Formats: sequence, C-alpha cells, structure tokens
Amino acid sequence: MKKVMRKIIEIDEERCDGCGQCVPGCAEGAIQVIDGKAKLVADKYCDGLGACLGDCPMDALHVIEREADDFDEEAVEEYLKTVEQPEEAAEQTMACGCPSTQIRSFEGDKACPNAGPAVGAGRGESALTHWPIQIKLIPPTAPFLKGADLLILADCVGGAYAGLHRDLMVGRVVMMGCPKLDDAEAYIEKFTEVFKTAKPRSITIAMMEVPCCSGLSHIVKEALKASKAAIPVEEVVFSVRGEPLQKMKASA
Repeated sequence: MKKVMRKIIEIDEERCDGCGQCVPGCAEGAIQVIDGKAKLVADKYCDGLGACLGDCPMDALHVIEREADDFDEEAVEEYLKTVEQPEEAAEQTMACGCPSTQIRSFEGDKACPNAGPAVGAGRGESALTHWPIQIKLIPPTAPFLKGADLLILADCVGGAYAGLHRDLMVGRVVMMGCPKLDDAEAYIEKFTEVFKTAKPRSITIAMMEVPCCSGLSHIVKEALKASKAAIPVEEVVFSVRGEPLQKMKASA
C-alpha cells in the first residue's frame, strides 16, 4: 500500500496504563489493548480524526502528522467483522455507563508483597492499587488482573477487620462481593473467565465465619473446575468481631 503524509494517532506507551478507555472511542477498531498497553493495530484502520483523544485519562494519545498507509474504509469493514465491536468493549470498561466503572490502575502506589506493609499503611492510607473492585464491575480483560495475586474479598470483611489494608491488600488485586446477596452463578462465570484470561498467580479468599459467606469458597472452586486452572488457593476466615479465626490452604 502506498504511503502518504497524513494525520494519524500516536500512542505514548510510557504514559499508557492499559485502561482500555480509548478502545470504544475508536469506531474503526484501530486501537486495541495488547500486553497491557494501547496499540495502533494498523495505520490503514486509523482515520486520524482523533475521536479517541478525550477518552484517555493519561493524555497518552495525540494526533500527529507522519508518513503512513492511507486510511482504508473497506479494510476497516472487513477488520471489524473479526474483532470485538467498540460498543461491546464499552460495555466491558463502562458496565453501567458511569464513572465508577472506569478501569484504573494506580501504578505508582503498588508495593512489593515481600517488602512488608505499604508505605503509609500504618497511617491509615489505602493499599488499593486499582479500580473498580466489585466483582460484577471488573471485566476479565482488566490489565491489573493479569498474573495477579488475587484477594477475593467478602464485603463484610472490610467492615469487620481493621487490619485489612495492612495485612491482606498489600501486593494483591481486590475483587469484592457478597455470595449471599449477589448472583452466585454469575460470579462463577465471571471467575471462570478471569482464571482463563488473566491466569492469576494465586488466590486468597477472605470471608466471615457466618455460613452464607462460605459460598465464596464454593464459587471459586467451581470456577477453578470450569476453567481447568491450577491456581493455589488460601482461605482466611474472620469472626463477626473482626478476629482472624483460621488461615488454611484450600483444596480445589
């Protein structure tokens, strides 16, 4: 294909945190998140109009002028038949169309899990490294899930256990929900996709002593079976007064 001088999107990978918010902004599907970074799939798919610019919270996208393959509308039509449509990607990254579901990674706040408590954790600062945290709102393709140490957290643990951030959240990615009030089957499907897609390194389940909370352990075990993933699982149980009762390795 003949090269021409024209306007085209440039992505600064140093700034990009892989949130994926730019993907649904490109109707041509020219931008995809690959290996945790937004990338221009091919010059010929980008029309250079910059419709995706306002969707980047990191200011990583800019329109520049350079020599590139000319925009090919017919090629775009064929390409879109083979990839996830922009509106489907939007449904994943903005599940309810509200800011609370925007995928964010707080890269600068990550701590090494072997280095002890996070900086500031003793002063009551958050050890959270990403957003969202609700199981229902996190897409399996969220970049912060890839190869992560997961903390699958029952909602009530956050209210009961005072040392949550210091003792459990440092170095882990949180997925939080309630096995009693939420849809257990939907959780099994979500975790099955997470285990297949993100291939987490380990799973820690933190739950309360009340019987309904044990459903979280069942959900994870069923998802592991469905995904055929071999991931080490540890369970931590707390009393209703927020006291750690037991910590054990869970059998799949």
